[in-house]
Amino acid sequence: MTEGKEVRVIGRRKEAVAIATATQGSGIVRINRVRIENVQPEMRRLMVTEPLAIAEELAKTVDVDVHVQGGGVIGQAEATRQAIAHALLASAGKGAQALRRAFDDYDRALLVSDARRNEPHKPSRSSAGPRRHKQRSKR
Repeated sequence: MTEGKEVRVIGRRKEAVAIATATQGSGIVRINRVRIENVQPEMRRLMVTEPLAIAEELAKTVDVDVHVQGGGVIGQAEATRQAIAHALLASAGKGAQALRRAFDDYDRALLVSDARRNEPHKPSRSSAGPRRHKQRSKR
């Protein structure tokens, strides 16, 4: 990454959207203005740091600020890890192909968004669910 260059990328999972901004720096990662070391619970922190562990040397030269909203705790964590992976990949420069291969070998969800979404509710029974029908009696 060249000096002063800023990269913005998006990660999505379910209803959660994470926007990551990567700049030249010393490896500081913040999620909603909280340093990654202070993210709780620990399982969420471990999930979010996976791309940083794979990128090792590159992660120490890039600062990443992530703003995440929507969805639940796990959806936000998965959107955040995807955004961080995309930010590292965008700032990798010449080593991007090797890093992409490493991410792909570890977990394809780091780079590819999951297209599954909730099915919309159908008319006249919208509170019951998309496929729920009225129960019928045979006698």
